[in-house]
Amino acid sequence: MSLDPVFVDSWGWMALGHRRDPRHTVVKRFYQELRDQRVAIYTSDYVLDEVITLLFRREPFSEAVKFAEGLFAAATLGHLIVERITSDRFVAAWELRKRFQDKLDISFTDLTSMVIMQERGLSRVLAEDEHFFQVGMSFSKALAVS
Repeated sequence: MSLDPVFVDSWGWMALGHRRDPRHTVVKRFYQELRDQRVAIYTSDYVLDEVITLLFRREPFSEAVKFAEGLFAAATLGHLIVERITSDRFVAAWELRKRFQDKLDISFTDLTSMVIMQERGLSRVLAEDEHFFQVGMSFSKALAVS
């Protein structure tokens, strides 16, 4: 496995936190390998916002709380780097929104993630959708799942 850092998108966290997701097992194994190899794992506050909202819709309350608190603990322990969307990052994502006028399906959260990835020199992303790979920014899938 490459030791290059990985940005985890909402889908990656949902596959990890939603045990009934068909890719849960493979994503859980991959996440554990990242942790075991001490690979830097990034995400953002916007991504966590999406994940928390979705978890509470899909999981029992106690399970959603447990998973969210596990993410917070990982960040506190330094196992997870949570990047904040600052005003400058927001403006940069807005510029991407205008630049990618032919890709209207890309969420604003994904655009903010792309800004962080560019800024931090990250190329690998744990994501299912193709948006990260259609923008010509040299992003690649951290894990091939079908």
